[in-house]
Amino acid sequence: MWYSHPLTNAVLLKRYKRFLVDVLLPSGETLTVHCPNSGSMAGLLEEGNPVRISGPHGAHRKLRFTLEQIRIRRPDGRRVWVGVNTSIPNVLAEEAARLKRLPGLHFYTEPRREVKLGERSRIDMLLSAPELPPCWVEVKNVTLVQEDTTLKLPVNTGTIAAFPDAVTARGRKHLLELADRVHAGERAVMLYVVQRGDAESFAPAVGFDPEYSRTLQEVVKRGVEVIAMRARVSARGVFLRRVLPTVFDGLAGN
Repeated sequence: MWYSHPLTNAVLLKRYKRFLVDVLLPSGETLTVHCPNSGSMAGLLEEGNPVRISGPHGAHRKLRFTLEQIRIRRPDGRRVWVGVNTSIPNVLAEEAARLKRLPGLHFYTEPRREVKLGERSRIDMLLSAPELPPCWVEVKNVTLVQEDTTLKLPVNTGTIAAFPDAVTARGRKHLLELADRVHAGERAVMLYVVQRGDAESFAPAVGFDPEYSRTLQEVVKRGVEVIAMRARVSARGVFLRRVLPTVFDGLAGN
C-alpha cells in the first residue's frame, strides 16, 4: 500500500483523550492530529519520539491530519518505525487477498470488506469462491513487541509481536463468533498484521489480556486459523512482507 501523498515529519508531544495527539512540526508549530488507534500503544508514546503524519485531509474533517507512524528506540539502541493506524491492516489484507498473497487463502477470489455477521457484528473481510466454504477474516493491527508475553513490562524488548496491548472484550467476542462459523462448516481466520520490523514471531499478549489469550487458544483448538504477517513500514507506504510463526507456549493451560 502506497501513501497517496508524502507524509509529514514531526515530533510527538503527548497523546490524550484516546484519539488526540499533539505533535511539534519542523516549523515550531504545535498541531493536534487524529490518533487512529484506541489501544494503549504501550511503549510508543514517549515524548520526543519522531512521528509521521498524513494530510491534510478533506476540509470537512475537524482534524485534518492523522498520526500514521511512530519511531521508537529499543533498549538495545535499535530504532524502529511502527505503524499505528489501525485502518491500514484492513487495506493490506484486501490488497493481499486480491493478489492471492494470503497464505493458504489464495484459492479465494472475491474479498468483501466489513461484512455483517449476525445482528450486531461486522467482520473485517469475507472471502468467497465457487465450490469453497465462505472464509471469514478478522484483521488486527499489532504494534507491541516483547520478550516475555506473560508480563506487561518490559516492552520493545525481544522479538515476539504480541496482541492485544489492552483488554479487549470486543476482540474476544469476535474470536467466539469466528469459532461459531467454523462449527457451521465455514472457515475463519484471525489475521494479525505486525506493523514493525523487529518481530520474528507472534504470540498472544497474556500479560495485557489473559482472557483474550485463553480464548484465542480455545478457538484455535476449535478450528479458527491464525496468520501473522510482518509489514515493512516506510515513509512511502506499508507492505506485507513475511509470515511469522505463531507461539502459544506462554498461555496458561498449555
